[in-house]
Amino acid sequence: MAEAAVNLEQVSFTYPGAAAPALEQVTLRVEAGERLGILGPNGGGKSTLLKLILGLLEGASGVITVCGMTPRAARLAGLIGYVPQRSEAELGAPVSAREAVLLAATWRLAPWKRVPRGVAEHADRLLGLVGARAFADKPIGSLSGGQMQRVLIARALVCGAKILALDEPTVGIDAAGQRTFAVLLANVHRELKVTILTVTHDLRAVAASSDRVACLAKRLHSHMSPQGLTPQVLAELFSHDVAGLRGALGGVHIHAHGAQEPCPEAPHGVHGCGHDHGPDHGHPEHKHGDTKTGGGRADS
Repeated sequence: MAEAAVNLEQVSFTYPGAAAPALEQVTLRVEAGERLGILGPNGGGKSTLLKLILGLLEGASGVITVCGMTPRAARLAGLIGYVPQRSEAELGAPVSAREAVLLAATWRLAPWKRVPRGVAEHADRLLGLVGARAFADKPIGSLSGGQMQRVLIARALVCGAKILALDEPTVGIDAAGQRTFAVLLANVHRELKVTILTVTHDLRAVAASSDRVACLAKRLHSHMSPQGLTPQVLAELFSHDVAGLRGALGGVHIHAHGAQEPCPEAPHGVHGCGHDHGPDHGHPEHKHGDTKTGGGRADS
């Protein structure tokens, strides 16, 4: 069997002083070149799992390997490119978008050495791939949210990363912007063949840019294609976070009920009734076309 991009076996993690674990017995294998969405409610352990894979957190029980190495060794080798949520530190940096990518490309060089021509050309190719050449010489603090995302992806990949990890990449972006972002990720995946991990609580983002979805709420509830995300699976996953479910579905109504119960008519909203059953229980899914989205639009 080929070496996995990421492999977790019976991984549990508890923060110091916490009464309950953040993750429990998570087993997950991500193949090289796969696009995996990690979906779950706020507080469900998504960011904790990502930090363990990145080697930013240590002390978990179980086994974690990234490209056959420990997470920390893989990160130091430049095998993982990380795109965090937008931060003020990045916005305040007195550099252009191009310079931000070049800084990442040359972090191993001594500060007095000139940037090799091949490295600069590679950075420029990545800026072109993500559609950022037009604003590459603008101050990074002047960029819009969508423009910043493009630059951060180029920066994450410029050292030859094999894995691209994104933490809530569509926060604050409307449905049209999310579609644009999905196309961008598809182009990056097609050209570079990288493994992509997308951590999110946004169902649209997962459905548009993933081959498989890991449903995580402290434990791994299921691991499937986006088409397997039935209303029943989602109701169970988000049962303790109704607000997270409403944000994830953007107004789509879900009513989970027992296999032998009639499907009641329900007003628009989200109702997790706590009944556990499979997706083929014989009742049609209830969906209302009143999806609403908020936030700004990503620039194309």
